[in-house]
Amino acid sequence: MAKTNMVITIGRQYGSGGREVGRRLARCLEIPYYDKELLAEASKDSGICEELFEDHDEKPTRSFLYSLVTGVQTHGTPSTMYMDMPLNHRIFLAQFDTIRRLAGQGPCVVVGRCADYVLRDDKNVVNVFLKADMEHRKERAIERGADIARAEEVVKRHDKERAAYYNYYATTNWGDVNNYDLCLDTGRIGYDGAVEMICEYVQRREALLGGK
Repeated sequence: MAKTNMVITIGRQYGSGGREVGRRLARCLEIPYYDKELLAEASKDSGICEELFEDHDEKPTRSFLYSLVTGVQTHGTPSTMYMDMPLNHRIFLAQFDTIRRLAGQGPCVVVGRCADYVLRDDKNVVNVFLKADMEHRKERAIERGADIARAEEVVKRHDKERAAYYNYYATTNWGDVNNYDLCLDTGRIGYDGAVEMICEYVQRREALLGGK
């Protein structure tokens, strides 16, 4: 049985360990975890091929003209509700609907993809943002294959893409502390420390909600 009834969303700077913290948190709370898995779910829900979700995953929006001329590739029966929209909008709305569906099914951890914005009106949601110092994030980038001399450039580019994606679709700004319940520095407290603090926050939040 899950150890919480909450949905936890995780926004993160590149290299701050959002994926690893999310996985450990999901295991600790015994709830489903969605990061790249969300793309496959959205593809199944919408009929849009998964490769298109991967191509647009947390990337800045393409031009309106590009979206119109590219069209949409589908498998199975296409979802006609998206057909009159530019491609990037169809991709986002398909993910939006999938995030809502998954959150409606029960507690889970969702990494990125504007999940905090999508679920902004739900009371049983805890929004977390993870950050770390540049040196820590450069080390992570190098572990993932980035050239040592270009590691900082890689980190900044990914952050810029995530910010552009979020700021385009949401009405608030990526990384703004006002969007989140909890902001943690994984470079200082480590991944396990972040998991412990999030779990404690979730427990306290649930206790307060239960008392109302």
